Amino acid sequence: MQARDAEKTEIETLAQIWYDGWRDAHAEILPEELKRARTLESFKERLAAGISSVRAVGPVGAPLGFTYVKGDELYQLYVSAKARGKGAAALLIADAEALMADAGVATAWLACAIGNERAARFYEKCGWRRACVYDSVLDTPDGPFHLDVWRYEKGLGRGNA
Repeated sequence: MQARDAEKTEIETLAQIWYDGWRDAHAEILPEELKRARTLESFKERLAAGISSVRAVGPVGAPLGFTYVKGDELYQLYVSAKARGKGAAALLIADAEALMADAGVATAWLACAIGNERAARFYEKCGWRRACVYDSVLDTPDGPFHLDVWRYEKGLGRGNA
């Protein structure tokens, strides 16, 4: 399995992976208002807007997971339920780290929902450290939504690995 650029034709499949994974990880820990805003259509729109920054694993046309990088932020990382535990997430996070390092990012960061222990354990296993809790301002159809999240960071520059 190798990471590759996502294709525009994969937006539907990637959005379904994101939607299913988001619901699986967040249904019990996030406010109802945010859950209502995170529709399958909203994930399609966000992927379409940033598809040039999305990397996928799995066959073209049948991706198993993806990352979405915005500058120094690992903005999204999702793997389908059938690909969990098979190395896809580790491959994707390593690929995102390498891309950010190649772009000159010294310290990468990501947001993790408070209470998403499975994701937190994975990030820590991959060398990320919980830096703080911060107020993340999320875009929703109803306007900005404030949510306290765990901020994870990882040094990517020389001497930081």
